Amino acid sequence: MNEMNPKQFSHILVGVDDSADAQLAFRYAMNRAKKDGAKLTIVSILESDEMNVYQAMSKDYVHGQRAQLEKHIGEYRKLAEQFGVKRVETVVSEGDPGETIVKRVIPAVKPDLLVVGSLSKTGIQKRFGSQAAYMAKYAPISVLVVR
Repeated sequence: MNEMNPKQFSHILVGVDDSADAQLAFRYAMNRAKKDGAKLTIVSILESDEMNVYQAMSKDYVHGQRAQLEKHIGEYRKLAEQFGVKRVETVVSEGDPGETIVKRVIPAVKPDLLVVGSLSKTGIQKRFGSQAAYMAKYAPISVLVVR
């Protein structure tokens, strides 16, 4: 039987936030990027639907939130670099996470693997989250959903 060679990726995109499933996806993406010698792009999305109407209308508030998110994603970058990933980039965007990553981020950064976390549900609700489901269905690249 021929030896199976797993695919080696050259550019991995991982979506992060502070949830446990996103943290797991980030750890997997770091390990895979280091193993493959791949570039790692870390993306986080500022979700405008989580703001009230007055916050969304205030440019100062939105810019402050974005600046905080950019600082926070910089911490992920430092972790990946300390872990040994050689090429790390970050992206912050705004909108619905699944749609923004699929329609704007992927075409802009051109990765060959997207790693996303998905909360595991048990019992009758056993399914993965709607954002992960959207990305798995519509992303034009390989998607790994980590639970």
